[in-house]
Amino acid sequence: MTDGFKLATRAAFQAIIDLHDERVFAYEALIRGGDGQGAAYVLGQVNAEQMGSFDQSCRVTAIRDAAAAGIVGTGAKLSINFVAGAVSSPRLGAQLTLDTAREVGFPSNRLIFEYSENEQVDAEHIQGIVSAYRELGFTTAIDDFGTGHAGLARLSVVHTDMVKIDMDLIRGIDRDNRKRAILESMVQLMRRLGTEVIVEGVETEEELAVLRLFGVRYVQGYLFGKPTLGALPSYPDRLRRAGVAHRHRPGTTRAAI
Repeated sequence: MTDGFKLATRAAFQAIIDLHDERVFAYEALIRGGDGQGAAYVLGQVNAEQMGSFDQSCRVTAIRDAAAAGIVGTGAKLSINFVAGAVSSPRLGAQLTLDTAREVGFPSNRLIFEYSENEQVDAEHIQGIVSAYRELGFTTAIDDFGTGHAGLARLSVVHTDMVKIDMDLIRGIDRDNRKRAILESMVQLMRRLGTEVIVEGVETEEELAVLRLFGVRYVQGYLFGKPTLGALPSYPDRLRRAGVAHRHRPGTTRAAI
């Protein structure tokens, strides 16, 4: 840890929904300041030299707060963002994560680690982290996919278990033929690669209907609730209100969406 590095943080949690099983698949931990300040504020307090210690601190906070919120008992996974450029030794760096998970009783095989495609880090370095994390039993994911500098070319080198498609592609997709064509192609590609898709930023039932039509299994967004600090919200009620329990009617075509 960097000498003198101290920053009070908390974790807010937002659900990732499994549309097939109609349950919460995972909760993403989103870092907040000690008084609930947003992620931008928190990151503004961290300089480049502190980033490695900050990354470790966020992991500890996420796991401890998740255990305190009762996520262990739900059976859901916990998704944690990490800074790929701050990881110099994946196995050594993961030791504190494993120790913390063991301390609070959170199964380490229910941890997902996601890095942002917007982070400009060498693909070979990232794949080294992904490979090490897979051997440790973690699930890995690319976040913000479709907005970063590398795009599809990175998929030939970085082999994560999951890809999170950025909300910019999803906004208004029910009214945009080009977005629908792009998303459908991306979903088909990920299936061929054996990579699960999570779609972020789902805000309307119309957007959700398109995703269900294309066979997207995992979704996340304000339609199912905003990130919350402290106790977990009652997501079963939110799922019912969003109509997730109503499966797509047979015979409905793309033209109907």
